[in-house]
Amino acid sequence: MKPIFVQLQCAPGKTYEVADALYATELISELYSTSGEYDLLLKVYVDSEEDIGKFINDHVASIPGIVRSLTTLTFRAF
Repeated sequence: MKPIFVQLQCAPGKTYEVADALYATELISELYSTSGEYDLLLKVYVDSEEDIGKFINDHVASIPGIVRSLTTLTFRAF
């Protein structure tokens, strides 16, 4: 399993609805509200054989209220 971080920009007033919908999927390891350009930061573990782009598209970006996402792949934890 590989940890993937995704930052989400939500439509105005939709951050809590998006957070609730993400939490309901039971796929998210950690979920934080953030300051700055993005509203939420999530950590998800994806099987190393899984297509990360498809996973994010199918399970995260498809949630109503998300305007933009930024996915960060990780290499090594220190």
